[in-house]
Amino acid sequence: MSDTVRKHKEFLFPAVATYYKEPLALVRGEGMYVWDEAGDRYLDCFGGVLTISVGHANPAVVKAQVEQINRISHTSTLFPNHNHSDLAEKMAEITPGRLKKSFFTSTGTEADDTAILAAKLHTKRHEVVVLRHSYSGRSATALSAMGHAPWRPIASQVAGMVHAHAPYCYRCPFGLKYPSCGIKCAEDIEELINTTTTGEIAAFMAEPILGVGGFIVPPSGYFEKAVEIARKHGGLFIADEVQTGFGRTGDKWFGIEHWDVEPDILTTAKGMGNGTPIAVTVATPEVADSFPGLTFSTFGGNPVSTAAALAVIKEIEDKDLRTNAKVVGDYFGMRLEELKEKHEFVGDVRGMGLMQGIEVVKDKAGKEPSPQAVAQVFEETKKHRVLIGKGGLYGNVIRLGPPLIADKSHIDELISALDAAFSAVRL
Repeated sequence: MSDTVRKHKEFLFPAVATYYKEPLALVRGEGMYVWDEAGDRYLDCFGGVLTISVGHANPAVVKAQVEQINRISHTSTLFPNHNHSDLAEKMAEITPGRLKKSFFTSTGTEADDTAILAAKLHTKRHEVVVLRHSYSGRSATALSAMGHAPWRPIASQVAGMVHAHAPYCYRCPFGLKYPSCGIKCAEDIEELINTTTTGEIAAFMAEPILGVGGFIVPPSGYFEKAVEIARKHGGLFIADEVQTGFGRTGDKWFGIEHWDVEPDILTTAKGMGNGTPIAVTVATPEVADSFPGLTFSTFGGNPVSTAAALAVIKEIEDKDLRTNAKVVGDYFGMRLEELKEKHEFVGDVRGMGLMQGIEVVKDKAGKEPSPQAVAQVFEETKKHRVLIGKGGLYGNVIRLGPPLIADKSHIDELISALDAAFSAVRL
């Protein structure tokens, strides 16, 4: 055990979990790769939970941060700074629909909390529809919205959160098949509101692709129907883009743009700063203007963090990384389908762009989740110097989110490691 890992185990909360039987202490990153303390190089296909968007130690992002640090590194929102204002202007440009006004924070948890509060203040209502299998952070509000028992160490602390069925086609809660199902999971939101709320809600909040839930991709038409029902009952639509934002899903800046709906509020974080802590809640003018003063954020809009985010956006634009995520993502999906055909443990593959998941089961017919197989795949891919992620309610979904700079050769390297790992699984 390295000294770094020993201290981690001794001095951090045990809840701060690590991957692998022998945890890796990473010391350097460049582009698609990271290095551990022993000097071994790994292909990073999880990017700190989809956070490294334009590559580790991206020169343009590093340059922007260093230059800003050498000028001034902190102001708080009480003093406007040009990066803060420029980024707010840019967010109004790249977000969908009528979204215009931003509130910057440091984490996705804060962004989602801000969004829920803004919806309640605007509608003067309290109840919020969220999804089962969803994840929105670690605050009291976020934990109450959580759709995962394993991530909820305490009972709900905030009242008014009601949980709709997730659009989880592989494990349809109604035992139906798309499209003959009529998108029953969306239709059921009507009954949920009529039976578990006052009938008038503040918001419907959902991830375009459920991230921690196992990269669950809603079927075509889901959001159109779900949002229509929510708005019928007075609710705003909050798109939680903490994981799906900034080109991750391919072609678009944000995942919700793949559906024909416009959010009233959008949250995003992770890939926004390429590893620098930054998040944002963007709202329509009328929603933002309903948020009363006084309020501020000590680290929200920090000049260094906003410099990083502006550099990330420029990199995505200049290198057309949204298109790259689409092209390489399509190839990625095709290669994963090959794995599905070959291996009995691969029950489902799904995703968009460079956000792809593998649901691992004991056998295709029974669909019984197999977190044990995932554990073995993790150890085997590590031997092949490839890093992956996992999630899902049962811990049986391999989550893959390489940086947007990935090319087909990187995908081939990943698939080769996964193929060897699945071949080595023994249960």
